[in-house]
Amino acid sequence: MKKFVLFPVLFLYVSAGLPAETGRPVTYGLHILAGGRYDDVRMCVGSDAGVKGGPIMDVYADIRFPVGDRDNLALNIPIMRPILFGAAFQMLQFEPQMSYEHHLGKLEEPHFILGGGLGVVFHYGPDYKSSMDDRGEDFFAWGPLFSGFLGRQFPGENRSWMPGIKLFYSPLLSDEYRDGMVLGTALELHMLYKP
Repeated sequence: MKKFVLFPVLFLYVSAGLPAETGRPVTYGLHILAGGRYDDVRMCVGSDAGVKGGPIMDVYADIRFPVGDRDNLALNIPIMRPILFGAAFQMLQFEPQMSYEHHLGKLEEPHFILGGGLGVVFHYGPDYKSSMDDRGEDFFAWGPLFSGFLGRQFPGENRSWMPGIKLFYSPLLSDEYRDGMVLGTALELHMLYKP
């Protein structure tokens, strides 16, 4: 568990000197994710009891560090689901990740972006057989998170937009419950701001 806490800190420390080498600034932003997933472990608050999976939505805070002339490393921190699920449903669903993005085409013009991410999924709550009215026993599960992304960026002077599609997969591991997996796809809309 300590490794997953220390890795983002190390990433930010190492990345701090990258913007000076590339000439491009660090950018900040948000992105919205909405889609669906197969999930044979966790309860989905948007599905009936016994349904393996359902809709998914989240809002992320993003920090992008330029690497070279046309690549970025990005830290994606989920903020909506951890707060909402903790306050309203007494559950933890937290899925931070680090992403790599490669720009295809001229950066100052609309262009495509290919990317992939590596993160971790944390869950604490009941299983998919549960509902809000008939809640099962809470348990902890976690697993690595793998994702791929294709988007198109529309650059602006101080703000850019990037709609895209994301595919993701996570094998979920638990000592208290059987292992399972999450597999899904979602649409994303990124908003990037230059300081």
